[in-house]
Amino acid sequence: MVIERLYEALKKSVEEYKPEKAKKITKELLEAQVDPLKVLDEVLNPTMEEIGEKFDNMDIFLPDLMGAAEAMQAATSILTEQIKKSSTKPTESKGKVVLGTVLGDIHEIGKNIVKIMLETSGFEIFDLGKDVPSLKFIEKAEEVNADVIALSALMTTTMHSQREVIELLEALGKRDNYIVLVGGNPTSENWKKEIGADGWAETAVEATKLITKMISEKVR
Repeated sequence: MVIERLYEALKKSVEEYKPEKAKKITKELLEAQVDPLKVLDEVLNPTMEEIGEKFDNMDIFLPDLMGAAEAMQAATSILTEQIKKSSTKPTESKGKVVLGTVLGDIHEIGKNIVKIMLETSGFEIFDLGKDVPSLKFIEKAEEVNADVIALSALMTTTMHSQREVIELLEALGKRDNYIVLVGGNPTSENWKKEIGADGWAETAVEATKLITKMISEKVR
């Protein structure tokens, strides 16, 4: 019951745009030995998905979205630090991944968690950040000789940018050079198939397992 109350309080702190309260509750959850990934998967990610839907439907506006994102970032920074502390990074690189949130999308929380999970699993990550132009993913992948291009989209209005990256790769004759993965709350296995991506993952843990498997099997 205590954990459930803390979960609800954390959700409310994001909805009410209170970063300091979000940090305090997150620390209490970690002190209670709650897995930081569970906090992300069961509280923060669903909460931001709900807020993103409200923004898409114009029930809330950009200042509301930014306020919620600030509160979530405050909580996530504590969780990601804990994940880093509890993980041991392998010394040998398993592959190179170009990672970013697609054009028009300012959300980085999910992408940042994937980045940490991949880094601690032994991948070399090239994080392009948020609101990344489609061609920039390809230019960076070519520059570093990447194995994977991972595209995050957290709003339905920006999903088309994931398709655009794949279409650009095809137009440039470079589609077979990279494993292309998509992720983010509005995406799905069906969306992956529709746009011709190689893989889709719902969580950071699944993304790490999928990339590990696909690189080891040299799936292109």
